[in-house]
Amino acid sequence: MSDTAHLWMRHEARRTERRAPLTPQDAARLVEAGIRITVEESAQRAFPLADYTAAGCATAPTDSWHAQAPDDAYVLGLKELPAGPAAPALRHRHIYFGHAYKGQAGARELLARFTAGGGALLDMEYLTDEAGRRVAAFGYWAGYVGAALAVLHHRRALTAPLVPTDRPALDALLASTAADGDTTAALVIGALGRCGRGACDALVQAGLEPTRWDLAETRALDRAALLGHDLLVNTVLTTTPVPPFLTKADLDETDRRLSLVCDVTCDVTSDCNVLPVYDETTTWDTPVRTLRDGGRPLDLIAIDNLPSLLPVEASTAFSAELAPHLLRLAEWDGVWARALHTYRTAVEAQEAPLVI
Repeated sequence: MSDTAHLWMRHEARRTERRAPLTPQDAARLVEAGIRITVEESAQRAFPLADYTAAGCATAPTDSWHAQAPDDAYVLGLKELPAGPAAPALRHRHIYFGHAYKGQAGARELLARFTAGGGALLDMEYLTDEAGRRVAAFGYWAGYVGAALAVLHHRRALTAPLVPTDRPALDALLASTAADGDTTAALVIGALGRCGRGACDALVQAGLEPTRWDLAETRALDRAALLGHDLLVNTVLTTTPVPPFLTKADLDETDRRLSLVCDVTCDVTSDCNVLPVYDETTTWDTPVRTLRDGGRPLDLIAIDNLPSLLPVEASTAFSAELAPHLLRLAEWDGVWARALHTYRTAVEAQEAPLVI
């Protein structure tokens, strides 16, 4: 392995993805430290390509990593890779949120692409320190945006399609919709984590004081109390199956007060899903889905890239956490060694290799 790493930041295939895993400011620091960085052109990224070139980065055409990135480059991104029947084998080491280690839909096929090409997935969700804590996450901003959208929908002030904004504008909208004497009861599950703290902060900004549940409350979950709230914001991410917080039978309870669920975690296709009451996520174009209608309606918000609605704030915070570890890529320090071990363990756990 060379003494310095080569990072190749790709364009995001998802049209609603505005974030960047590395900001121009942090890229400049890495370049100054001797790391080579190539940034693909992207019309939707929140940061102009010119800012990266000013930071000393090279540039490349959109979606050129698979053909032009050197074999030893680390391909850096956020969301899913382009897929399809002709999806190529993957020869590079990729750093992004792969969502492939908990039995999610398409996980086996994705891992098979890596094994076929000799590459590796260094999943951002599994970049952890010695104590198992994640070293970089978008959780705070996911929780903040999810709770904000829930409040706006509850107040009939959410418009679609959703468009990216910034925190001052979002906070101003929350404040403008607040009313004196609002008795809306909001519950945040996972309130002590990064994501939960973001959700609670948004609710407070909106003039609500949420009920805050965490591990102690979910060990013996009070389902009647849960159903007695107007809004539920779930921010719990688990890596092992647990009893669900809400079931389809709960939605038919005659004394249910709950009218809106915002699932920030969006673990919908995994056995670890704590809210198995829906089967697909919602989108920027259609952010809300009705799970029950009639006299006792219940709506769902389940958008799996919420922080992209505050792309600059979310990217800046995430990049600041990730960049120090990118500096040590060539050293193959503990964070990256653990991520590679997690990938190899996931590959070995496949029941049988797939032929692609």
